[in-house]
Amino acid sequence: MSNQHPGAVIRVHLFFRYLFFTLLVMLALNWIGSPLTTQQAPYGIISYEFARTPQQANAIISSWDSPVMLRAAFSLGLDYLFMPLYAITISQACRWASSVLVKRRWPLSSAGEWLAGGMWLAAGLDATENIALTAFLFGAQQSFWPVIAYVCASIKFLLIFLGLVYLLLGLVVRLVVAAPVESA
Repeated sequence: MSNQHPGAVIRVHLFFRYLFFTLLVMLALNWIGSPLTTQQAPYGIISYEFARTPQQANAIISSWDSPVMLRAAFSLGLDYLFMPLYAITISQACRWASSVLVKRRWPLSSAGEWLAGGMWLAAGLDATENIALTAFLFGAQQSFWPVIAYVCASIKFLLIFLGLVYLLLGLVVRLVVAAPVESA
């Protein structure tokens, strides 16, 4: 009989459901966004997110015809479904990694809770970024829109990267380092 708490089993099942839907929406976003890749936007919507100036953003938008611009707009809208999915999935993964590090008495074990909260900050930044990208896509030519999108995208991707690296650390420690035996 397992000494695992029943709530832990439920969390694992929920995590894998969220992971499944996160990956499903990610695949949909990649499929929808595939025509956004042009010479001016070699990374599709990501290139648009990192266009720091109105000139760069306009060059990207100009490289898209009307059907592709509709895909860009739809992608920005669908991203609002993706935000809570990846925030929940990665934050739960960070909490799991933190529990692994705590059990093995590793440093950085408390960083998992901070990074889990950081995923919600990343999602909020993503939402703000999408507002800026949508406003510019729909013709608002103020120079601050691309800058807002760039800053939000930079911090968002940094937070997500840190969360995924932390998860990788938790996986490696879980697979390589034995948990200390508790004395009775």
